[in-house]
Amino acid sequence: MSDSFKTLIPSDLNKDEFVSAFADIYEHSPWVAERSYDKGITKDHDKIEVMAELMSEIMLAADKELQLKLIIAHPDLAGRAAVRGELTESSTKEQAGAGLDECSPEEMEKFQTYNTAYKEKFGFPFIIAVTGLNRHIILDAFETRLKNTEEEEFQTALIQINKIATIRLNQL
Repeated sequence: MSDSFKTLIPSDLNKDEFVSAFADIYEHSPWVAERSYDKGITKDHDKIEVMAELMSEIMLAADKELQLKLIIAHPDLAGRAAVRGELTESSTKEQAGAGLDECSPEEMEKFQTYNTAYKEKFGFPFIIAVTGLNRHIILDAFETRLKNTEEEEFQTALIQINKIATIRLNQL
C-alpha cells in the first residue's frame, strides 16, 4: 500500500471536488465521500491509510438500511451487467483482473447459479474483493459462504466492501 495519493491531495479539495474525486470509492454511494468530507479532512487524510480508515468508519457507522443499499449497489460477479458491459469502470477492471471475463460457458453458468442462489438466500449480491483472486477461488468462496447465516454474510459484505474501497483508493 502506498503512503499518499498519486494525483490528488484530499486536504486541498473543496467539498464538490472531494466528492467528485471519491464518489465511486464505494459503489454508487457518494454519501460516504460526502459524510467523510463533513467529518473533516486534514493533512493526515492525504495518506491513503488514514483516508481508508475514515471512509470505513463512516460506512460502518451508517444505519443498516443505508449499508444494505450500498451492498445492493454492487453488481453480480460475472453477471448479466458484466456481459452487457454495464459495470462501473472500476468493477469492470476488477472483474477482468480476476479473469471473470474469460469464463468458460460452464463457469459462467456456475456463476449465474451461485449468484441466483446467493441472492435468494441473503437478499443481496455476493461481494468479494476480487483483486489478487481468480475465478476458481471465487467460485470456491461462493460455495463456502452460501453456508453462512444472513448476518454473517451482511458483515462479510461490509468487510469486503471496505477492502474494495482501499484497493480503489490506492488506484487514485
